[in-house]
Amino acid sequence: MNKKLIIVALCLFFLSSADTYAQGIFGRIRDRVKNKIENKIEETVTDAANSAVDAATDAVLGTDEAEETETRRNNDTAAPDADNAADVEVNAGAVKNDFVRGGTIMFEDNMAGEQVGEFPSKWDLERGNAEIAIVNGQTCIAMMSDDSWLTPLVKGGIKNYLGDVFTVEYDMLYKKNNGQDSHPHVEFDVMNENERRDRELFTITYNFYYDKVSFDCSYVRPNEEGYSNKEGNARAYEAAITNDGRWHHYALSFNKRAIKFYIDGKRIINVPNAKAGAGWLTLFAGGGSIEFPLYLRNVVIAKGAVELYERNETDMSAVERSIAETGKFVTNNILFKTGKADLLPESMTEIQKVADYMKKNPSVRFEVQGHTDNQGTDAVNDPLSQKRAEAVVKALEGLGVDGFNLRAVGKGSHEPVASNSTDEGRAKNRRVEFIKK
Repeated sequence: MNKKLIIVALCLFFLSSADTYAQGIFGRIRDRVKNKIENKIEETVTDAANSAVDAATDAVLGTDEAEETETRRNNDTAAPDADNAADVEVNAGAVKNDFVRGGTIMFEDNMAGEQVGEFPSKWDLERGNAEIAIVNGQTCIAMMSDDSWLTPLVKGGIKNYLGDVFTVEYDMLYKKNNGQDSHPHVEFDVMNENERRDRELFTITYNFYYDKVSFDCSYVRPNEEGYSNKEGNARAYEAAITNDGRWHHYALSFNKRAIKFYIDGKRIINVPNAKAGAGWLTLFAGGGSIEFPLYLRNVVIAKGAVELYERNETDMSAVERSIAETGKFVTNNILFKTGKADLLPESMTEIQKVADYMKKNPSVRFEVQGHTDNQGTDAVNDPLSQKRAEAVVKALEGLGVDGFNLRAVGKGSHEPVASNSTDEGRAKNRRVEFIKK
């Protein structure tokens, strides 16, 4: 410390003889050096005092209690909530590795016994080209990456084998070639029995071009009429490295409404509400060069799926459960005076249930549809259904629902859900629907 003080003193003496301009510059340097020296002295004194206190404490408490004090002292310097953070990481990892193969296998192909160079015997060709190959001693399908579209031959080639609860698994291998201008992209397509290729119920797509591969799931929402309008989309950005020349395991689970997709056991896509009605599937590889095909093996399709997450269904209202599963709530319990748009008092119980849901979900918009039976003419029923829908909207607003999220639409008798030839059928057709938008 004496040497440092002597050096500082010499610096101050030198600065005192400099010209005015230099005095300004070195004066600022002198102040900074002085402050650092003072701070260092203060820190040294404080550390010495703390050490003395610790030593005195250890002497009074004894060895065991002193060690406990030191442990607490060290723990106090750790990052806050470190234990909680570790627990969160463990739990999250467990949730993402929940894939379970369905219990009944419908289709399985490990390509054993196939002849190299021939088209795989358990598959059909939708378009393009594919053949049996051997890679690293493994028999597999080489999907010629310029255009290869395959579908498994299940039960003789029928197109209604999947159902509403199933799993699909397969292995793929591709080695990224940095000299290529492009690389294969893959589509895993699931279609309704009556729909054709390119009109998928839902599709998983991924491109091997980038170092880390991203995955997209486009799907039809439950409230869509057809099977090809894929408004829903889930994306796993840069989820895995799967273009490294190694085999990677891909798996899909569909359970009634839930789509879950996995890479090497890790779940990367989790769609809670998609439209059911799956019939058949295809695998497509396109782009890239025929010299660098994409390889496929160990394909398994099974009935059964990962257990459906019901989101505490016992605590869900009928309105909430219906909207979660179908995207709409349909009720015959909102009643009006005959031939009029005046709500009957007993209707308010049902409207209150809808209002409770809407107030819990204030950002969701709804189309409130009024439907009638076919008794009477369209000239009467169409405006009547519109007025009834408007009456329901007005009642919801009176219960605290934001009218901005509501649109009244009269459907008249044009969209029956039952036959109008019976009293029972006509009663079902006289309904109000709340369609989530």
